Amino acid sequence: MTTFDDRERAFETKFARDEEMAFRVIARRNRLLGQWAAAKMGLTPEETDAYAKAVVQADFEEAGDEDVIRKLLGDLTAAGVDTDEAAVRQALEAQTVEARRQLIEAQ
Repeated sequence: MTTFDDRERAFETKFARDEEMAFRVIARRNRLLGQWAAAKMGLTPEETDAYAKAVVQADFEEAGDEDVIRKLLGDLTAAGVDTDEAAVRQALEAQTVEARRQLIEAQ
């Protein structure tokens, strides 16, 4: 029975590690998205940092990416930046790849 117990523990450990990595990728992605949007809006470095943190916090409103997309699109539109939902979704995909790359390199 110990080999089955060992396998079960190994699968649980891998699942926990994968979930933690997924959370870290999403948090890093949201920070990068905030920096991307702040650059489009012409914010100062201090404002950029605060805005990136606000984007990370916005992700906790509901499950999925729609809350982040809604925030970015609303803020960019309010700042007078000519953009649409497709551009925000494209940036989301690009920043997901970049966030994953950064985290893998950091290990």
